[in-house]
Amino acid sequence: MKALLLSEYSHLAISDVAAPVPSPDELLIQVAACGICGSDVHGYDGSSGRRIPPIVMGHEAAGTVVAVGNDVKSFAPGDRVTFDSTVFCGVCDFCRAGDVNLCNDRQVIGVSCGEYRRAGAFAEFLTVPERVAYHLPDELSFPDAAMLEAVSVALHGVAVSEMKGDETVLVIGAGMIGLLLLQAARTTGYASACVYVSDVDATRLALASDLRADATFLATGSDLTAEIMKRTQGRGVDIVLEAVGRDETIATAIDCVRKGGTVVLVGNISPQVNLPLQKVVSRQIRLQGSCASAGEYPDAMDLIASGKIKVAPLITAIAPLADGPQWFERLHSREPNLMKIVLDPRPQTTESL
Repeated sequence: MKALLLSEYSHLAISDVAAPVPSPDELLIQVAACGICGSDVHGYDGSSGRRIPPIVMGHEAAGTVVAVGNDVKSFAPGDRVTFDSTVFCGVCDFCRAGDVNLCNDRQVIGVSCGEYRRAGAFAEFLTVPERVAYHLPDELSFPDAAMLEAVSVALHGVAVSEMKGDETVLVIGAGMIGLLLLQAARTTGYASACVYVSDVDATRLALASDLRADATFLATGSDLTAEIMKRTQGRGVDIVLEAVGRDETIATAIDCVRKGGTVVLVGNISPQVNLPLQKVVSRQIRLQGSCASAGEYPDAMDLIASGKIKVAPLITAIAPLADGPQWFERLHSREPNLMKIVLDPRPQTTESL
């Protein structure tokens, strides 16, 4: 089959690789759409250390079942499906408690990190265990379905914040996940929340305004802190959803949250950061990590299908897999105004997305 292979860092090319064969508990899926995640771009240049070549990346995907293993009960050829990017064991203590994102044997599709190597969805075909797959509603297109993984991550970030719905919230970073965190915090159960968004890119903030941010701030660091304190009469916001993951943005998140407030760490560009420990301790701030998702896919599908979370404005382009190397280069060079790129690995004679 054809696949977009990372044969060495910063080198992607369409290659012929062996087609996968489903194990007894697996589905063989013809991939119809796979989004390029920011983590794939960081894997492309080797900065994350989690895409060790050679590897076929890609974990935000959907497609059609073409074959199933002998033990598969709930899916059949022809079914439209999507799947969790996390392959969990289903039997460890965490899995039994529903915390599948914390599985002791957790693997991520399209990741090669030294501990394991699992082929991803920038390819014509992919196998996944039945336990991580979901039937795709007819009203969801394949490109929309390629956004489900990111939406589920945002829903999980809001869930672990323990938001009640009447808080003042600041989202730091108006990239893909930040804009989805904004929308997740504006869903029905949190309708009364006041949600601010900050970024250093005016174009992204304009999109945040379109997606119903209560206010946006083209500011960072002390300037952002001053704006937040002005808006909250010096109190600070109740919750910060941090979607960047750098020293300066995490420090600003801590400065912007009220005493006893919560900072949810969703972004993780930097593997290690400096922490203003005295501020955290003396102001009794809760730092809450958020990892992937844990069962939010059905809610994500419902919210996209109902229009309560809008993903179409976040999709910059839908392109054939053959164009993947050029799109990766453009994303890696930080070309302005690019959000989600969705690649279609199907032959071009196939029904279009």
